[in-house]
Amino acid sequence: MIIVQIKDNESVDRALKRFKKKFERTGVLKELRRRTFFQKPSITKRKQKEKAVYKQTMYATDNY
Repeated sequence: MIIVQIKDNESVDRALKRFKKKFERTGVLKELRRRTFFQKPSITKRKQKEKAVYKQTMYATDNY
């Protein structure tokens, strides 16, 4: 459970912004989206490899 203490003279908008940031860091929403449908482990591994190759090519082009 996420708890955000409101400090003295702090607006609700600012406290809400801190809450949203804490919520995003927990990764709950990301996990929920990941679990919406089943994906075979082989497909997951394949996508991870494709992503790694893409990152490497992007990193290699940036260093030139």
